Amino acid sequence: MIRHEHVLGHGDARDPDSLGDATAVIASVASAFPDRSYSQAEVGALLGLENRVVQKLLRSPHIQRRHLYLPEQDPTTGRARSEAPAELPAKFREGALEIGSRAIRDALDAASLSPTDVDYLLCVTSSGFMVPGLSSLFSRELGFKRSLVRADVVGMGCNAGLNGLNPLVQWLQNHPGGVALLVCCEINSAIYVVDETPRTGIVNSLFGDGAAAVVLTGYHGNGTGPAPSPRTPRVVDFESFCIPEQWEAMRFDWNATAGKWSFYVDRDTPYVIGFNIREPVEALLKRNRLDLSAVRHWIVHTGGGLVIDSVRRGLGLDEHDVRHTRSVLHDYGNISSGSFLVSLQRLLEEGCASPGDRGVMVTMGPGAQIETALLEFGPPNDDRY
Repeated sequence: MIRHEHVLGHGDARDPDSLGDATAVIASVASAFPDRSYSQAEVGALLGLENRVVQKLLRSPHIQRRHLYLPEQDPTTGRARSEAPAELPAKFREGALEIGSRAIRDALDAASLSPTDVDYLLCVTSSGFMVPGLSSLFSRELGFKRSLVRADVVGMGCNAGLNGLNPLVQWLQNHPGGVALLVCCEINSAIYVVDETPRTGIVNSLFGDGAAAVVLTGYHGNGTGPAPSPRTPRVVDFESFCIPEQWEAMRFDWNATAGKWSFYVDRDTPYVIGFNIREPVEALLKRNRLDLSAVRHWIVHTGGGLVIDSVRRGLGLDEHDVRHTRSVLHDYGNISSGSFLVSLQRLLEEGCASPGDRGVMVTMGPGAQIETALLEFGPPNDDRY
């Protein structure tokens, strides 16, 4: 289990003396998806999602297409072939290897690095279980070095990307010049249960398959580690917030009839998140002597249309602030732990960040848990560097 701590301590303000020797720089971000994509109407027809509530969700404008590993169509019924529980582990492993490897290669290429340059690999997923985990699979297939430090975060849900980023940032602070790689890989179609209930239909109308990878480097100046460019984000601090009384709001239950795990999302989840979102964000900013007005860029998990609406209202954001979150949901659906990284990728590709800008990343998921992280763009404004 990974211990989750604040990077900068728990004081009322940033304490420079509590930092390690380096700052963690986001060198590149990349994402990858299954080649085949489907409209919401196509998914509904292939899976036979005929429930009235689910049909209404499929017609919502929030999601237009999703990339999925769906089985071939049965020519007799016109629906996707039913998948036996025993087939799903292989589906997860093969799909994760395909799109996860692609995201890793693209992220490393963008940073002018190779797998042998990576010191620490951390993989995140909640849509499959393997022993050894995805980090071992990628290490074997992609040629990482034998001294690679690796870890797997499994089962934390949509918030888990920031849970995985936190220990990598801490490690880099103590390893100037080091290279760390976070990979979020979700084959959500491997956890679909197809029946007539709204519960499973809601999940099947929302989640897509996708992977995202982010390369981080430890910068100390004086030639140690690549220096941040004026528009390169650095990860400054984290803040977590748990809502234990909402433990059951998002969860997996065993469906004995289907012989599969079935995901459940409470209908009040968006409002729970919206009601609580401000507290961890303000705590994060206060500790760094900032307020909401200092944040120019927002990277929010694509939990769904209502979730985005609730977060926007809870933080007083406008539609421009969540434009990348909306567009990722629109194009891919909710891809769970890697969604926020795809939004970050689009922000960086937009090229709108300026030196000194601040950004906040927000993810949320089972627990119920909210994770936040503070970004600053450009080289550190600090005499230590």
